[in-house]
Amino acid sequence: MASGEHTHPNYMAIFWCLAVLTVVEIAVIFMPLAKLTIGVLLVGFALAKAALVAMYFMHLRFETRTLGLIALTPLAIASLLVFLILPDGFAVAKRTEGVKAAVGAPAKH
Repeated sequence: MASGEHTHPNYMAIFWCLAVLTVVEIAVIFMPLAKLTIGVLLVGFALAKAALVAMYFMHLRFETRTLGLIALTPLAIASLLVFLILPDGFAVAKRTEGVKAAVGAPAKH
């Protein structure tokens, strides 16, 4: 733990912030917005909630900066991997765009 004493945060206030962010996320889903806008908003809210949980419930706010950077490293790696995989997902979606799936009963032998 970092040197010096710290006071315990108000966990109920953090809980209510997380609850409000969750309700706002659900409200955003039903808003008549573009899919990209909804996606960006939801990712932003998810990152805000993850930061609150990491800072207070995992006590990273009261640790040294080095430990915080160590905790951010997996987030950076995961983001890099997502951006590396995105082109493949777009290619598959584009390739199957004009194909209509024929779903029917299985053939009897």
